Amino acid sequence: MINAYAAESAGAELKPFSYDPGALEHGQVEIAVEYCGLCHSDVSVVNDEWGMTAFPVVPGHEVVGRIVALGDGVSHLKQGQRVGLGWHSGYCGHCGECDTGHQNLCAQAQPTIIGHHGGFADKVRASAASVVAVPDGLDPAVVGPLFCAGITVYNPLVQFDIKPNSRVAVIGIGGLGHLALQFLNAWGCDVTAFTSSESKRAEALELGAHHTLNSRDPEVLKAAAGQFDLIISTVNVKLDWNTYLATLKPRGRLHFVGATTEPLDLNVFNLLMAQREVSGSPVGSPATIADMLEFAARHNIAPKVEHFPMSKVNEAFARLESGEARYRIVLEAGK
Repeated sequence: MINAYAAESAGAELKPFSYDPGALEHGQVEIAVEYCGLCHSDVSVVNDEWGMTAFPVVPGHEVVGRIVALGDGVSHLKQGQRVGLGWHSGYCGHCGECDTGHQNLCAQAQPTIIGHHGGFADKVRASAASVVAVPDGLDPAVVGPLFCAGITVYNPLVQFDIKPNSRVAVIGIGGLGHLALQFLNAWGCDVTAFTSSESKRAEALELGAHHTLNSRDPEVLKAAAGQFDLIISTVNVKLDWNTYLATLKPRGRLHFVGATTEPLDLNVFNLLMAQREVSGSPVGSPATIADMLEFAARHNIAPKVEHFPMSKVNEAFARLESGEARYRIVLEAGK
């Protein structure tokens, strides 16, 4: 039996929940959970905000732990090895995206916490193809959020071949944004943080931003016209996107990694006249996750986290929803 914490209905508190996972399938691994990050996506799934949740739901998709069992056909991982598991716990393995190394875009990919029990548990199972080894240089107590938040902001740098001398701005200095600033600084970019908080201004500079701009001051945004090669939006709220588009250089890109559910109100002339682009991306492939982890280890990039024992999961949810967490929350299993 696997012992976990689950919500029985939308918005319900998480309670102890045990389930029988059955026999370990071909190509699967079983991971003894050591730590698991808490992400806003966990909250969205528990609240069924996306209309995709299967109850009871065991959240948790930023898992770090050690492999305790290997299914048949698994040869690239070893028992006892420390690994991480992110948003996807499996892929079809044979579509065009999987065949070309873009498993994160597989239409049949299995989310770790939708129709599958996640990592708020003592153990979790996943396809070995979706599991990535944790380099020795990374602290297992804080590395979990890299498997979701970290790869979400790192993936665009790879996909769009962002140059080290690019001028890049980040909207939203929170769970995603604080990692984006670190990655972009280490990448060699000139980094600007859009923030409306004076306290976060100082923190943004400490995290790697070279400049900050007050996102609530229309005159400041107007003065920034034509400055940036790339803007990464990490927020899930509606903003005046046309104002931000105007701060892009010709051929600049406004890229969304924050899951805003509001329609984008865009003036097409802002795109046409300067050949600007608007795009979005999810998490990355296992290979990109592995590259990100090596990059993070080399440049001492790590999430800023608050720790809670797994038994205090509902308190951790409340802390996250308060907006006061700095900047990610990690649950420690067995406590």
